[in-house]
Amino acid sequence: MSASHARQPAVGFIFVTLTLAITGFGLLVPVLPKLIVQFQGGDLTTGSHSYGWLVSIYALMQFIGAPILGSLSDRFGRRRIILIATAGSAVDYVIMAAAPSLAWLFVARIIAGFTAGVYATANAYLVDITPPEKRAGAFGLLGAAFGIGFVVGPVAGGLLGEVDLRLPFWVAAGCSALNWLWGLLVLPESLPPAHRREFSWARANPLGALLALKRLPAVLGLTESYFILMLAQTMMFSMWALYTAYRFNWSPAEVGLSLMFTGILSGFVQAVLVKRIVPRLGDTRAVVVGFSVSALAYLGYGLAPHGWVIYVIMTFACFAGLSGPALQSYISKHVPANEQGAVQGVFAGLASLAGIPGPFIATWSFGWAIAPGSRLHLPGIAFFEAALLIALALGLALRSFRRDAAARA
Repeated sequence: MSASHARQPAVGFIFVTLTLAITGFGLLVPVLPKLIVQFQGGDLTTGSHSYGWLVSIYALMQFIGAPILGSLSDRFGRRRIILIATAGSAVDYVIMAAAPSLAWLFVARIIAGFTAGVYATANAYLVDITPPEKRAGAFGLLGAAFGIGFVVGPVAGGLLGEVDLRLPFWVAAGCSALNWLWGLLVLPESLPPAHRREFSWARANPLGALLALKRLPAVLGLTESYFILMLAQTMMFSMWALYTAYRFNWSPAEVGLSLMFTGILSGFVQAVLVKRIVPRLGDTRAVVVGFSVSALAYLGYGLAPHGWVIYVIMTFACFAGLSGPALQSYISKHVPANEQGAVQGVFAGLASLAGIPGPFIATWSFGWAIAPGSRLHLPGIAFFEAALLIALALGLALRSFRRDAAARA
């Protein structure tokens, strides 16, 4: 038996890997737009357009890469894919740190988007080593990693960027390199050879991976709901800074503090409360509660009369975080062991796909609603649209749950 097989699978490593990955992404948030504007000769308008294209390309490559990496992990094991993707992230950050032109940033974002598909493999790793009744708590731990990363990353990136605009890129590269070395030394394989299956391009491409879900009707029925959920979330995040600055005259620092606040609350719910609440409610009820809280919170954001009200709503809205781990837990229980990577890749790809139209829909709606002479002056329109989308996603999820229950009966 190899040394890697002799070690026990490490949930802690997966948690740290995703925390560092999200932190690395967050490090770039305060400085990447400025770097792009520099490459555009200080032209803010052109720079903002280039930034939009970078974000879209990243999401597109993640949509393509997630099912491929997930399927590869079903064939060759999780450990190898996680290490390759982590190394790819380090290379991406080095390219960005040393980029002599805007074109090199696009090259780096293509690499980063593809290797970001490792999130799906990390989910599959947790499914491999976690019994079904504890998976919601495990997925909640991953949600906490996202919360921590979004709290630490932007703050650290802003401080490092004050020293040198490219320093956050080098720090992110160092974190990824150290994470790769740690994984090489301590991370065991979680998928036994007996549970692996042959790689197929028909299943690995995004469309083929979706079509392959026809054999798993309980999972297929949730793809629409999940995509709509992710679309609503990307609309909210893309509008947050614009909306709060327009409505409440928040400065960039105040926007950052609000994101830190919600990140702390979200991390607490995901790391501490999910494993206690979801088992008591059950996966399906937890999904219903989380979706309902999310829709009400979006309505509240759009109607809030004062900035302090936003913080009150965020305190309530953090319980929307119950739905993600519960949904992932429900899905994992309906998927064979040798297909977990591919299915997790499909859902990670759907989340990436939602990141392409979401910002455009939200910003266009906001611009139309606040334009001089607009028939409907409604700055919170994007939040109302997101609330309607969440209601639609809840209806589709309930339909899927009923069909699954009827099939089992």
